[in-house]
Amino acid sequence: MTGEHFRANDGPDASPDVAAGAAPEPVLPDAVRARVVALAVDLFPSLGPDVLPGPLRRFAHFTPARRAKMAGPSVAAALTADAEFRERLAEKAVEAAGPLGEAVAAGTPPGAADPVEVAALAYLARPPHWTALVEAASATAAAAAESEQVQAATRQLDRLAEQLDRVRANAKADTDKLRSDLATVRSEADELRARVRELSKALRDSEQDVRRLTEAVSTERGRVAAQSSTADAEIRRLRSRLADAEREREQGKSATRAGRATEDARLWLLLETIGNATQGLRRELALAPPDTLPADAVAAEVAGAAAAVEKPGAGRLWAADDPARLDQLLGLPRVHLVIDGYNVTKTGFGELALEQQRTRLLAGLAGIAAQTNAEITVVFDGASRLAVAPGSPRGVRVIFSPAGETADEVIRRLVRAEPSGRPVVVVSSDKEVADGIRRAGAYAVPSIVLVKRLERA
Repeated sequence: MTGEHFRANDGPDASPDVAAGAAPEPVLPDAVRARVVALAVDLFPSLGPDVLPGPLRRFAHFTPARRAKMAGPSVAAALTADAEFRERLAEKAVEAAGPLGEAVAAGTPPGAADPVEVAALAYLARPPHWTALVEAASATAAAAAESEQVQAATRQLDRLAEQLDRVRANAKADTDKLRSDLATVRSEADELRARVRELSKALRDSEQDVRRLTEAVSTERGRVAAQSSTADAEIRRLRSRLADAEREREQGKSATRAGRATEDARLWLLLETIGNATQGLRRELALAPPDTLPADAVAAEVAGAAAAVEKPGAGRLWAADDPARLDQLLGLPRVHLVIDGYNVTKTGFGELALEQQRTRLLAGLAGIAAQTNAEITVVFDGASRLAVAPGSPRGVRVIFSPAGETADEVIRRLVRAEPSGRPVVVVSSDKEVADGIRRAGAYAVPSIVLVKRLERA
């Protein structure tokens, strides 16, 4: 409804200074026009459907808020075009306004009344000189609105002044801080200049020291060259003496060969005696070859605990990683080779999956079993974690530690089960395992030695 104005022909009770059809209605301010529409839509239910113009009847049953929103334009048009509708609406409005409505209808509104309410009632009731009332009330409302705008502008100016004061205070504080920072930066710059001067002096001193050291190095090089020449002469003299000593040693060896031959004969006789004694003990004791070995008993015990039975030890820790050392041990009679499975596989080919690690190790051990007469046992951790336990190759006993027991503990049990005097070789890089089996009388070999032995094969 913004920008819309109510205009109507003067009725019989129009003011004398406005003749019928002689002058248009005054233009209503927005506040007065909005109040007129509000009065109209509020009084719709009291008018009855026979009084309401046709375009407004459909809004009679709407809520007041919805009527004000939806019927506003139609109310403005009806008030301008339908004098009877306006007169009936004026009667209801004057009656609803009480004493104020009666005073406005009589053309004598009180001075303290709301100018917007007076203008709206005068527009509807059309008392004598109603246009003057509307214009006076409109002017008062406009003055009030202008006064409110001035007051709002004044408040805005006050807020802007406060903001300006704050901005000035902040700007002053920022300026003071910047001045303080500038003083600090200047002080730091002075310190840096002094430091640069000190470093420049130190650089010049260092350059002088470098020159002196260069000269000293040149002098030392000459001295070292002279000493090197003297050392070469001394080396030649020592080599000559070494050659003389070698000749004297060969002469000594020739002199002692006859005595060594006698010692070898004595040693052969001792070994022959021990061998004959061993054969005699075997005949006397009449011991048959055992059906089960000590390691088989340990393997069966472990398998019973884990419910995963599979087919089928004077300790030194070799520091060297030469596979030939392992070959020397495997050449011992009736040697038992015990292997810490995952310790070896993770040392040699840990990038593979566990199943592939086991397969590769067992394939290599099968080759060693075929090349030697050694008894071979390999121990892995955790048979309970395997869906299907792998088979063991010919000549290789495979043991998986049961629940609650590690492969290290099974290896110690295997070593303890062997008779004293039988050579047992344990392959593991685990220091605790090596120390334990060494105390039990077994040989300890690092895992890398077996890995290299397998690679060589």
